Amino acid sequence: MAHKKIRRCHPAASRHRSPAAQVAPTIASAAEKSVLPLGAMMFAASMGAWAQTSAPETDDTKTLKAVVVKATAEAEPQGKDSLRTTTTRIGKGKQQLRDIPQSVTVVTEKLLDDRKIDTVKEALKMTSGITFLAAEGGEEDLRLRGFPVNTTGDLFIDGMRDPAFYDRDTFNMDRIEVLRGSASMLFGRGSTGGAVNQVSKQARLIDQNQVDVTLGSYQYRRVVADVNVKTGDDSALRINAMRTVADNNGAGTSLDKYGFAADYRWGIGTRDEFEVGFFYLNNDNGINYGLPYVRKSATNAALTTIPVDPSSYYGLSSDYNHGSAGYASFAHTHRFSSDTELVTKIRKGDFNRDQRASTVRIAGAALQPGGIAATRENFSSATVLNRNTQNKIQSMENLFAQSDLSTKFEALGLKHQVLTGADFAWEKKIVRQARNAAQGGIDITKPTTTIGAGGGGRVDETARIIVKSSEFESISAGVYAQDLVQLTEHWKVLAGLRYDGMSAQYDTFNLATSAVTNYQQSIYKASQRFGVLYQPSDRHSFHLSYGTSFNTSGDTYSYSAQNVNTPPEKSMNLELGAKIDSADRRMSSRFALFRGVKLNERNTDPLLNIAVLSGKRHATGFETDLVGKITPRWEVFGSYTWIWDAEIDKGAEGAEGEGRRPSLIPKHQGNIWSTYQVTERLRAGAGANARTKMTPNRNPVNLYSDGYVTYDAMAEYEAITDKLTLKANLINLTNKFYADSLYANGHYVPGAGRTFYLTASLKF
Repeated sequence: MAHKKIRRCHPAASRHRSPAAQVAPTIASAAEKSVLPLGAMMFAASMGAWAQTSAPETDDTKTLKAVVVKATAEAEPQGKDSLRTTTTRIGKGKQQLRDIPQSVTVVTEKLLDDRKIDTVKEALKMTSGITFLAAEGGEEDLRLRGFPVNTTGDLFIDGMRDPAFYDRDTFNMDRIEVLRGSASMLFGRGSTGGAVNQVSKQARLIDQNQVDVTLGSYQYRRVVADVNVKTGDDSALRINAMRTVADNNGAGTSLDKYGFAADYRWGIGTRDEFEVGFFYLNNDNGINYGLPYVRKSATNAALTTIPVDPSSYYGLSSDYNHGSAGYASFAHTHRFSSDTELVTKIRKGDFNRDQRASTVRIAGAALQPGGIAATRENFSSATVLNRNTQNKIQSMENLFAQSDLSTKFEALGLKHQVLTGADFAWEKKIVRQARNAAQGGIDITKPTTTIGAGGGGRVDETARIIVKSSEFESISAGVYAQDLVQLTEHWKVLAGLRYDGMSAQYDTFNLATSAVTNYQQSIYKASQRFGVLYQPSDRHSFHLSYGTSFNTSGDTYSYSAQNVNTPPEKSMNLELGAKIDSADRRMSSRFALFRGVKLNERNTDPLLNIAVLSGKRHATGFETDLVGKITPRWEVFGSYTWIWDAEIDKGAEGAEGEGRRPSLIPKHQGNIWSTYQVTERLRAGAGANARTKMTPNRNPVNLYSDGYVTYDAMAEYEAITDKLTLKANLINLTNKFYADSLYANGHYVPGAGRTFYLTASLKF
């Protein structure tokens, strides 16, 4: 509970105190009332020496004209200080997790640090139920509960869309929030599998600085700086910077990237609070587009993975994956009272990507030793590989604006918590391609290699003639309202409605003649959300919820003659769940039974050659998360998903196959992480990640990625109290080879092999 101490003033002064004093916020408790995860097969990270000795900003004493407000309650901790959280903004306004009738998993900065996680893709692996499609480069093609989580609509930064294709780093993230199940009522189009919100680090009213220096396998070097300066009574500046280089990330990709982020806030805690931010990330990485499958034997045409080290690379030295992401943002919070606030945000972003990759395939029999086709049985260092071209050159601009009003009030004898708002988006994406010789360009043939020779060789990528091949531009807007009504002491109901409109056009350009083909589409769609909450105590919350979502043909920023006139797909999510805290408030758990259904999936009609909404699929399962402290020294985080029933109910020619289990849905998946404070200075941790077998997209017959279990370990020593910490991480202890991201029967991207890291963290 929050306790507010007020220094009393003269009565007259009290009657005329300033608006700022009237609404000076008391931040509700956090660390002691988390409503997060319970695990059935995992455990989590801990903190120990990472605990901050400086008081959080909510413990500051602020003089607001005639009144001094001093919050002495448990404050929502920073992501670097705790695994547990009690609030989230993934549902637009700030809400208690226990009041959201839908499953949410939160991965905090502390867990990212404990497990040495640098990318959003790796962070999402800490939340069970997420799998990856190996397509444009990995992380943008996600599946959650068996349904897509698209970069184009389902990834967010601070509650605003983050739709561009780029390799996301975690250096500026306080936490990552995963909302599971249909969520179009909150976010508009997309959100069939769920939504991912990346929460940026904010400036705080403290002076606190930290620099992390990491050395690791394959010449890995990383420096991250986090500098927070209190610039005034109600203002602060925070700067985060990162530089990373490595010859190999453990999965065949070299790293060369840097990033910078700045956040300045003023009027913190007053009636009008302002925030400006800037973010820039530059990647000059290599790219391992994937490894090929090989036949099991001359008499068995089934495909399997090739027996090589996870760090193997067979592309060219001239392959690369360059990209940049930059955006500026502005936010204003106006507090009408302690129960009502209006948050307005604007963000302008620019993104670029230039990918020159090699698709590696097993060469035909004519190129193999002795003219015999390669199989797993005769696979050797002499096996020959072809290297074809897979380039992607694109740019994106976007502008987002949204206003969200949250308020609490009583009406007709009932308590209401209302969220309502509107948002606007302008997006423009340009794709460029290289002309071949017939189109007025050149043809470049990449040399073959062998398993023994590995990657290498070069082609002149600058010789390609690059021209614009397509351009997509859209304007969209949405309005929504949601009310959480407390019917009795223990019962609440939630109802929400959203209406979206989108107008988009897509131009394709003939690479030889530049002739233009134009497609246009307009969509207007409503989404709903309903829920019932039963909360018999402040430690227990049970819910039953229903939500819908929709996906348009333009979600991939493109149209075709087949799909431009196709209405949106519709999906629904039904969930029965619980969020429970232990009696001592150290542990939080989450349970959920869910069923997701795509009601009218797009399929291509073979007779008309158009996309029709003739398909249907479903997934039914159970999830559980666990997070917190078993004892004051023993801390855990775990996440587990069991999808026992998943099926393509209605299919069409070219679909994955009616009656089959959909692709990229393992039956069991989970992770567990546990740390123990051995002494006041020494902390140790260990964990595991596991997944059962699953098929790649398109459901190739008799092709599965094998199940796997990998193990990680960590040891941390506080060399100088509250100043210097040394930490060692060993990832994939057994050097297990496994297919992490899958693409049809073409290729797969392996998970990182055994890697070692040593990090020195200096606080000042």
